[in-house]
Amino acid sequence: MATQGLNLEEQKAVDAFRRQVVEPSMTGLVIVDFWAEWCGPCKALTPVLEKVAADYADKGVVLAKINVDEDKFIAAQFQVRSIPTVYAIFQGQPVADLTQARSESQLKAMLDEILAKLPIEAGDSAPTQDVAPLLAMGEEVLTGGDAARAIGIFSQIIELAPDTVAAQAGLARALAADGQVDAADEVLAALDEEAAKDPAVERARAAIALVRDRPDEGALAALNAAFEANRDDMQARFDLAAAQIAAGERDAPSEHLLAMIEADRDWNDGAAKARLLDLFQAIGLEDPWVAATRRRLSAILFG
Repeated sequence: MATQGLNLEEQKAVDAFRRQVVEPSMTGLVIVDFWAEWCGPCKALTPVLEKVAADYADKGVVLAKINVDEDKFIAAQFQVRSIPTVYAIFQGQPVADLTQARSESQLKAMLDEILAKLPIEAGDSAPTQDVAPLLAMGEEVLTGGDAARAIGIFSQIIELAPDTVAAQAGLARALAADGQVDAADEVLAALDEEAAKDPAVERARAAIALVRDRPDEGALAALNAAFEANRDDMQARFDLAAAQIAAGERDAPSEHLLAMIEADRDWNDGAAKARLLDLFQAIGLEDPWVAATRRRLSAILFG
């Protein structure tokens, strides 16, 4: 895939595609699923692809998912005109169109035929590469709000590659998002001293800290009522935003915190900005939502 003349976003997309698809395909077979959040057939196909990829992991097969709304450039390179579209990639090149295989048996039959013709290495020969698409999938699912499914994906990665720190950290974040804070703490507590220093683990700690005191609906309603009774009460607004973050929200609390920063950035020693930065850290600085919200924060601070 040529990179000359690309803008920054296109270059990032190409780099991500290389990491998630091209590099693993040098020794294995990568199933690339082009999908979108609004696509009903895509959601029906996803569990089938995930199961088959897991069943064939020891044969060098991995799954990578490309959201056509977020990665328009990559989708355009593959001339994707409808979704779901599914390709098998080997050594950076499409070797089969798997789109018509909608059932587990159909997909396995096609994979068996492909694998019989290609010099695919066993999955254990490159464990770090093999789990990369699964890690990306786990992050995507967790960002989408399906914590329970993300727990399953990260747990599966840990079974395949127990020493994958990113999977351990992802599992901790997914457990925290699912309300299982004690279990999330246990995952991080079991890490060795070196792994505990990993930035992914720091992100997990930040995520756990934000949701540790998750409020029930009654408490959240009371905090909202207190704020609505006096919308100029900075403490009431901050308490509401903190509770919304602990409840797993990000849009509403970020709006509150940005408004507070714009009104009085120094209130309570910059508490609103600090809490917003904690939210960024927990979600991940590379997340598109974080990038967009950081631009809004910068416009307030430096505009």
